[in-house]
Amino acid sequence: MPGADGGVLGPRALGRALLARQHLLERTADGPAAVIGHLGGLQAQAAPQPPYLGLLARIDGFTPEALTGLIESRRAVRIALQRGTIHLVTAEDCLSLRPLLQPLLERQLRTTYGKRLAGLDLDALAVEARALVEEEPRTFQRLGAELAVTRPDRDPAALAQAARCLLPLVQVPPRGLWGHGGPAAHTTAEAWLGRPLAPAPPLDALALRYLAAFGPATAADLQKWCGLGGWAAVLGRLAPGLVAFRDEQGRQLYDLPDAPRPDPDTPAPVRLVAPFDNLLLSHADRTRVLPEAYRPRVMTQNGIVLGSLLVDGLVAGSWQLAGEGTGAWSVTVRPFAPLARADRDAARAEAERVLAFAGGHGEVRFEAAG
Repeated sequence: MPGADGGVLGPRALGRALLARQHLLERTADGPAAVIGHLGGLQAQAAPQPPYLGLLARIDGFTPEALTGLIESRRAVRIALQRGTIHLVTAEDCLSLRPLLQPLLERQLRTTYGKRLAGLDLDALAVEARALVEEEPRTFQRLGAELAVTRPDRDPAALAQAARCLLPLVQVPPRGLWGHGGPAAHTTAEAWLGRPLAPAPPLDALALRYLAAFGPATAADLQKWCGLGGWAAVLGRLAPGLVAFRDEQGRQLYDLPDAPRPDPDTPAPVRLVAPFDNLLLSHADRTRVLPEAYRPRVMTQNGIVLGSLLVDGLVAGSWQLAGEGTGAWSVTVRPFAPLARADRDAARAEAERVLAFAGGHGEVRFEAAG
Protein backbone atom coordinates (compact mmCIF):
# COMPACT_ATOMS: atom_id res chain seq x y z
CA MET A 1 0.00 0.00 0.00
CA PRO A 2 1.43 3.44 -0.89
CA GLY A 3 2.64 5.28 2.16
CA ALA A 4 2.94 2.06 4.18
CA ASP A 5 5.99 1.12 6.26
CA GLY A 6 7.67 -1.76 4.49
CA GLY A 7 10.04 -2.60 7.35
CA VAL A 8 13.82 -2.83 7.45
CA LEU A 9 16.03 -3.34 4.39
CA GLY A 10 19.58 -4.49 4.98
CA PRO A 11 22.55 -3.62 2.76
CA ARG A 12 22.17 -6.78 0.68
CA ALA A 13 18.50 -6.06 -0.08
CA LEU A 14 19.35 -2.46 -0.95
CA GLY A 15 22.19 -3.61 -3.16
CA ARG A 16 20.05 -6.04 -5.10
CA ALA A 17 17.37 -3.38 -5.63
CA LEU A 18 19.99 -0.96 -6.93
CA LEU A 19 21.59 -3.49 -9.26
CA ALA A 20 18.22 -4.48 -10.69
CA ARG A 21 17.38 -0.87 -11.55
CA GLN A 22 20.83 -0.27 -12.97
CA HIS A 23 20.51 -3.23 -15.38
CA LEU A 24 23.42 -4.90 -13.58
CA LEU A 25 21.52 -7.98 -12.42
CA GLU A 26 20.37 -8.64 -15.95
CA ARG A 27 21.41 -6.73 -19.05
CA THR A 28 18.71 -4.96 -21.02
CA ALA A 29 17.83 -5.01 -24.70
CA ASP A 30 16.84 -1.32 -24.52
CA GLY A 31 18.76 1.09 -26.72
CA PRO A 32 21.35 3.51 -25.33
CA ALA A 33 19.05 6.54 -25.45
CA ALA A 34 16.48 4.80 -23.26
CA VAL A 35 19.12 3.61 -20.80
CA ILE A 36 20.80 7.03 -20.60
CA GLY A 37 17.41 8.60 -19.92
CA HIS A 38 16.51 6.02 -17.27
CA LEU A 39 19.82 6.56 -15.45
CA GLY A 40 19.56 10.34 -15.61
CA GLY A 41 22.83 10.38 -17.54
CA LEU A 42 26.27 8.87 -17.07
CA GLN A 43 29.19 10.73 -15.58
CA ALA A 44 31.52 11.53 -18.44
CA GLN A 45 34.29 13.97 -17.59
CA ALA A 46 36.98 11.39 -18.42
CA ALA A 47 36.64 11.03 -22.18
CA PRO A 48 35.72 8.77 -23.78
CA GLN A 49 35.64 5.49 -21.85
CA PRO A 50 33.20 5.87 -18.91
CA PRO A 51 29.88 6.34 -20.77
CA TYR A 52 30.68 3.69 -23.36
CA LEU A 53 31.83 1.15 -20.79
CA GLY A 54 28.93 2.04 -18.51
CA LEU A 55 26.46 1.19 -21.26
CA LEU A 56 28.40 -1.91 -22.27
CA ALA A 57 27.96 -3.33 -18.76
CA ARG A 58 24.20 -2.78 -18.97
CA ILE A 59 23.11 -3.40 -22.59
CA ASP A 60 23.13 -6.64 -24.56
CA GLY A 61 24.68 -6.24 -27.98
CA PHE A 62 25.90 -2.69 -27.35
CA THR A 63 28.45 -1.34 -29.86
CA PRO A 64 30.50 1.87 -29.88
CA GLU A 65 28.64 3.03 -32.99
CA ALA A 66 25.32 3.01 -31.15
CA LEU A 67 26.42 5.75 -28.73
CA THR A 68 28.62 7.58 -31.21
CA GLY A 69 25.61 7.91 -33.49
CA LEU A 70 23.56 9.49 -30.69
CA ILE A 71 26.29 12.04 -29.97
CA GLU A 72 26.97 12.91 -33.60
CA SER A 73 23.26 13.29 -34.34
CA ARG A 74 22.95 15.58 -31.28
CA ARG A 75 20.51 13.30 -29.46
CA ALA A 76 22.97 13.00 -26.57
CA VAL A 77 25.37 15.62 -25.26
CA ARG A 78 28.05 16.16 -22.60
CA ILE A 79 27.32 19.00 -20.18
CA ALA A 80 27.93 19.96 -16.53
CA LEU A 81 24.94 18.76 -14.49
CA GLN A 82 24.73 16.61 -11.35
CA ARG A 83 27.29 17.60 -8.72
CA GLY A 84 28.64 20.10 -11.22
CA THR A 85 30.38 17.30 -13.13
CA ILE A 86 30.22 16.48 -16.84
CA HIS A 87 27.45 14.03 -17.67
CA LEU A 88 26.37 12.45 -20.92
CA VAL A 89 22.61 12.96 -21.12
CA THR A 90 19.85 12.93 -23.68
CA ALA A 91 19.17 16.20 -25.46
CA GLU A 92 15.86 16.49 -23.62
CA ASP A 93 17.51 16.10 -20.20
CA CYS A 94 20.19 18.58 -21.17
CA LEU A 95 17.59 21.23 -21.91
CA SER A 96 15.47 20.59 -18.82
CA LEU A 97 17.94 19.56 -16.11
CA ARG A 98 20.43 22.37 -16.68
CA PRO A 99 18.00 25.10 -15.54
CA LEU A 100 17.14 23.02 -12.48
CA LEU A 101 20.80 22.57 -11.53
CA GLN A 102 21.87 26.12 -12.39
CA PRO A 103 21.86 27.26 -8.71
CA LEU A 104 24.30 24.47 -7.85
CA LEU A 105 26.73 25.58 -10.55
CA GLU A 106 26.52 29.20 -9.50
CA ARG A 107 27.18 28.21 -5.88
CA GLN A 108 30.24 26.22 -6.93
CA LEU A 109 31.46 29.21 -8.94
CA ARG A 110 31.19 31.50 -5.91
CA THR A 111 32.92 28.97 -3.68
CA THR A 112 35.84 28.23 -6.00
CA TYR A 113 36.36 31.45 -7.94
CA GLY A 114 34.50 34.09 -5.94
CA LYS A 115 37.59 36.09 -4.93
CA ARG A 116 39.01 36.11 -8.44
CA LEU A 117 35.67 37.27 -9.87
CA ALA A 118 34.79 39.86 -7.19
CA GLY A 119 33.40 43.07 -8.66
CA LEU A 120 33.07 41.62 -12.15
CA ASP A 121 29.92 42.17 -14.21
CA LEU A 122 29.00 38.51 -14.68
CA ASP A 123 25.96 39.28 -16.80
CA ALA A 124 28.12 41.13 -19.32
CA LEU A 125 30.67 38.31 -19.26
CA ALA A 126 27.95 35.76 -19.99
CA VAL A 127 26.69 37.78 -22.95
CA GLU A 128 30.17 38.10 -24.42
CA ALA A 129 31.01 34.44 -23.81
CA ARG A 130 27.78 33.31 -25.44
CA ALA A 131 28.54 35.32 -28.56
CA LEU A 132 32.04 33.85 -28.77
CA VAL A 133 31.13 30.16 -28.36
CA GLU A 134 28.09 30.43 -30.62
CA GLU A 135 30.28 31.98 -33.31
CA GLU A 136 32.56 28.94 -33.09
CA PRO A 137 33.06 26.27 -30.40
CA ARG A 138 35.97 27.17 -28.19
CA THR A 139 38.18 25.45 -25.65
CA PHE A 140 38.20 26.97 -22.18
CA GLN A 141 41.81 28.06 -22.70
CA ARG A 142 40.90 30.01 -25.81
CA LEU A 143 37.67 31.36 -24.35
CA GLY A 144 39.40 32.56 -21.18
CA ALA A 145 42.13 34.29 -23.16
CA GLU A 146 39.58 36.09 -25.36
CA LEU A 147 37.47 37.17 -22.39
CA ALA A 148 40.62 38.50 -20.73
CA VAL A 149 41.32 40.87 -23.63
CA THR A 150 38.79 43.32 -22.19
CA ARG A 151 39.53 42.23 -18.61
CA PRO A 152 43.33 42.19 -18.50
CA ASP A 153 43.42 42.25 -14.69
CA ARG A 154 41.50 39.01 -14.42
CA ASP A 155 42.58 35.37 -14.42
CA PRO A 156 41.63 33.85 -17.81
CA ALA A 157 40.96 30.44 -16.24
CA ALA A 158 38.50 31.99 -13.78
CA LEU A 159 36.76 33.83 -16.62
CA ALA A 160 36.35 30.58 -18.57
CA GLN A 161 34.98 28.80 -15.51
CA ALA A 162 32.51 31.64 -14.98
CA ALA A 163 31.27 31.10 -18.53
CA ARG A 164 31.00 27.36 -17.86
CA CYS A 165 28.81 27.92 -14.82
CA LEU A 166 26.71 30.78 -16.20
CA LEU A 167 25.99 29.26 -19.61
CA PRO A 168 24.73 25.77 -20.58
CA LEU A 169 27.90 24.81 -22.43
CA VAL A 170 28.04 21.44 -24.17
CA GLN A 171 31.20 19.71 -25.37
CA VAL A 172 31.04 19.13 -29.11
CA PRO A 173 32.36 16.10 -31.03
CA PRO A 174 34.85 14.66 -31.71
CA ARG A 175 35.47 15.10 -27.98
CA GLY A 176 34.16 12.08 -26.14
CA LEU A 177 33.76 9.78 -29.16
CA TRP A 178 35.10 6.24 -28.99
CA GLY A 179 38.25 5.91 -31.08
CA HIS A 180 38.52 9.63 -31.77
CA GLY A 181 40.45 12.43 -30.14
CA GLY A 182 39.76 16.09 -29.91
CA PRO A 183 39.93 19.10 -27.63
CA ALA A 184 37.13 19.89 -25.21
CA ALA A 185 35.49 22.61 -27.29
CA HIS A 186 32.21 24.14 -26.18
CA THR A 187 29.16 25.91 -27.49
CA THR A 188 25.78 26.56 -25.92
CA ALA A 189 23.13 23.88 -25.69
CA GLU A 190 20.69 26.16 -27.47
CA ALA A 191 23.03 26.64 -30.45
CA TRP A 192 24.01 22.96 -30.64
CA LEU A 193 20.52 21.52 -30.27
CA GLY A 194 18.63 24.27 -32.08
CA ARG A 195 16.13 24.59 -29.23
CA PRO A 196 15.75 26.80 -26.18
CA LEU A 197 16.18 25.53 -22.65
CA ALA A 198 13.02 23.90 -21.35
CA PRO A 199 11.23 24.79 -18.12
CA ALA A 200 12.97 23.09 -15.22
CA PRO A 201 11.12 19.95 -14.12
CA PRO A 202 9.56 20.06 -10.65
CA LEU A 203 11.69 18.59 -7.90
CA ASP A 204 8.98 16.00 -7.34
CA ALA A 205 9.48 14.59 -10.85
CA LEU A 206 13.24 14.47 -10.43
CA ALA A 207 12.91 12.65 -7.11
CA LEU A 208 10.71 9.99 -8.72
CA ARG A 209 13.17 9.52 -11.56
CA TYR A 210 16.00 9.12 -9.06
CA LEU A 211 14.11 6.49 -7.09
CA ALA A 212 13.35 4.57 -10.28
CA ALA A 213 17.08 4.24 -11.02
CA PHE A 214 18.71 4.39 -7.57
CA GLY A 215 16.10 3.64 -4.88
CA PRO A 216 15.20 2.84 -2.20
CA ALA A 217 16.89 5.98 -0.91
CA THR A 218 17.04 8.70 1.70
CA ALA A 219 16.88 12.46 1.23
CA ALA A 220 20.64 12.53 1.82
CA ASP A 221 21.12 10.05 -1.03
CA LEU A 222 19.23 12.31 -3.43
CA GLN A 223 21.39 15.26 -2.42
CA LYS A 224 24.57 13.23 -2.95
CA TRP A 225 23.41 12.26 -6.45
CA CYS A 226 22.57 15.71 -7.77
CA GLY A 227 24.11 18.25 -5.39
CA LEU A 228 20.87 20.07 -4.61
CA GLY A 229 19.38 20.14 -1.10
CA GLY A 230 15.84 20.29 0.27
CA TRP A 231 14.86 16.71 -0.53
CA ALA A 232 13.39 15.84 2.87
CA ALA A 233 10.47 18.18 2.20
CA VAL A 234 10.04 16.85 -1.34
CA LEU A 235 9.98 13.22 -0.22
CA GLY A 236 7.65 14.10 2.63
CA ARG A 237 5.26 15.63 0.13
CA LEU A 238 5.47 12.55 -2.10
CA ALA A 239 5.26 10.07 0.79
CA PRO A 240 1.53 9.21 0.40
CA GLY A 241 2.31 7.75 -3.03
CA LEU A 242 5.50 5.99 -1.98
CA VAL A 243 6.40 3.02 0.17
CA ALA A 244 8.63 3.67 3.17
CA PHE A 245 11.39 1.50 4.63
CA ARG A 246 14.16 1.86 7.18
CA ASP A 247 17.76 0.78 6.88
CA GLU A 248 19.60 -0.99 9.67
CA GLN A 249 20.64 2.38 11.12
CA GLY A 250 17.01 3.48 11.33
CA ARG A 251 17.21 5.98 8.47
CA GLN A 252 14.03 6.61 6.47
CA LEU A 253 14.08 5.18 2.96
CA TYR A 254 11.55 5.97 0.23
CA ASP A 255 10.73 4.01 -2.88
CA LEU A 256 8.28 3.63 -5.73
CA PRO A 257 5.63 1.02 -4.86
CA ASP A 258 6.15 -1.08 -7.99
CA ALA A 259 9.93 -0.72 -8.35
CA PRO A 260 11.97 -3.94 -8.33
CA ARG A 261 13.18 -5.10 -4.93
CA PRO A 262 14.60 -8.59 -5.52
CA ASP A 263 15.09 -11.10 -2.78
CA PRO A 264 18.43 -10.41 -1.05
CA ASP A 265 19.59 -13.90 -2.04
CA THR A 266 19.04 -13.27 -5.76
CA PRO A 267 22.27 -14.22 -7.56
CA ALA A 268 24.25 -11.22 -8.79
CA PRO A 269 26.52 -11.86 -11.79
CA VAL A 270 30.11 -10.69 -11.97
CA ARG A 271 30.25 -7.32 -13.72
CA LEU A 272 32.92 -4.81 -14.73
CA VAL A 273 31.51 -1.40 -13.84
CA ALA A 274 32.87 1.66 -15.65
CA PRO A 275 35.20 4.26 -14.14
CA PHE A 276 33.28 7.14 -12.51
CA ASP A 277 30.06 5.12 -12.67
CA ASN A 278 27.14 6.71 -10.84
CA LEU A 279 26.47 3.31 -9.27
CA LEU A 280 29.17 4.28 -6.74
CA LEU A 281 28.55 8.03 -6.61
CA SER A 282 24.83 8.46 -6.03
CA HIS A 283 24.24 7.56 -2.37
CA ALA A 284 25.35 9.11 0.88
CA ASP A 285 25.85 5.56 2.19
CA ARG A 286 27.59 3.59 -0.55
CA THR A 287 27.92 0.35 1.40
CA ARG A 288 25.02 -1.26 -0.45
CA VAL A 289 27.55 -1.97 -3.22
CA LEU A 290 30.91 -0.61 -1.99
CA PRO A 291 32.37 -2.01 1.24
CA GLU A 292 33.83 0.87 3.23
CA ALA A 293 37.17 -0.90 3.55
CA TYR A 294 37.53 -0.83 -0.25
CA ARG A 295 36.30 2.73 -0.84
CA PRO A 296 39.80 4.33 -0.71
CA ARG A 297 41.06 1.74 -3.18
CA VAL A 298 38.41 2.66 -5.75
CA MET A 299 37.99 6.39 -5.04
CA THR A 300 41.47 7.89 -4.99
CA GLN A 301 42.58 11.04 -3.20
CA ASN A 302 42.98 12.92 -6.48
CA GLY A 303 39.33 12.42 -7.40
CA ILE A 304 39.70 9.42 -9.71
CA VAL A 305 37.03 6.71 -9.50
CA LEU A 306 38.43 3.47 -10.88
CA GLY A 307 36.53 0.86 -12.81
CA SER A 308 35.07 -1.65 -10.34
CA LEU A 309 34.83 -5.43 -10.31
CA LEU A 310 31.50 -6.54 -8.84
CA VAL A 311 31.30 -10.01 -7.29
CA ASP A 312 28.07 -11.13 -5.61
CA GLY A 313 26.78 -7.58 -5.90
CA LEU A 314 29.70 -5.90 -4.11
CA VAL A 315 32.88 -4.18 -5.26
CA ALA A 316 35.64 -6.78 -4.96
CA GLY A 317 38.39 -5.21 -7.04
CA SER A 318 39.25 -2.67 -9.70
CA TRP A 319 39.94 -2.98 -13.41
CA GLN A 320 41.31 -0.94 -16.28
CA LEU A 321 41.11 -0.97 -20.06
CA ALA A 322 44.33 0.31 -21.64
CA GLY A 323 45.78 0.65 -25.10
CA GLU A 324 43.57 3.25 -26.76
CA GLY A 325 45.22 4.46 -29.95
CA THR A 326 47.83 1.69 -29.97
CA GLY A 327 45.80 -1.23 -31.26
CA ALA A 328 47.17 -3.35 -28.41
CA TRP A 329 44.32 -3.44 -25.91
CA SER A 330 44.54 -4.98 -22.46
CA VAL A 331 42.19 -5.40 -19.53
CA THR A 332 43.85 -5.61 -16.13
CA VAL A 333 41.78 -6.95 -13.23
CA ARG A 334 42.97 -6.27 -9.68
CA PRO A 335 40.98 -8.32 -7.13
CA PHE A 336 41.18 -7.10 -3.54
CA ALA A 337 40.92 -10.67 -2.19
CA PRO A 338 41.33 -14.10 -3.79
CA LEU A 339 38.52 -14.97 -6.20
CA ALA A 340 36.74 -18.28 -6.35
CA ARG A 341 37.43 -20.10 -9.61
CA ALA A 342 33.90 -19.49 -10.92
CA ASP A 343 34.13 -15.77 -10.16
CA ARG A 344 37.56 -15.50 -11.77
CA ASP A 345 36.26 -17.27 -14.87
CA ALA A 346 33.26 -14.93 -14.97
CA ALA A 347 35.52 -11.88 -14.57
CA ARG A 348 37.67 -13.13 -17.45
CA ALA A 349 34.57 -13.55 -19.62
CA GLU A 350 33.49 -10.00 -18.82
CA ALA A 351 36.99 -8.71 -19.60
CA GLU A 352 37.00 -10.54 -22.93
CA ARG A 353 33.63 -8.96 -23.67
CA VAL A 354 35.24 -5.54 -23.10
CA LEU A 355 38.12 -6.43 -25.41
CA ALA A 356 35.70 -7.52 -28.13
CA PHE A 357 33.90 -4.20 -27.74
CA ALA A 358 37.17 -2.27 -27.99
CA GLY A 359 38.34 -3.97 -31.13
CA GLY A 360 38.60 -7.71 -30.77
CA HIS A 361 42.31 -8.04 -29.97
CA GLY A 362 44.14 -7.89 -26.67
CA GLU A 363 44.88 -9.73 -23.46
CA VAL A 364 43.36 -10.11 -20.04
CA ARG A 365 45.67 -9.83 -17.03
CA PHE A 366 44.91 -10.66 -13.41
CA GLU A 367 47.09 -9.07 -10.76
CA ALA A 368 47.73 -10.91 -7.50
CA ALA A 369 44.94 -10.42 -4.98
CA GLY A 370 45.50 -8.02 -2.13
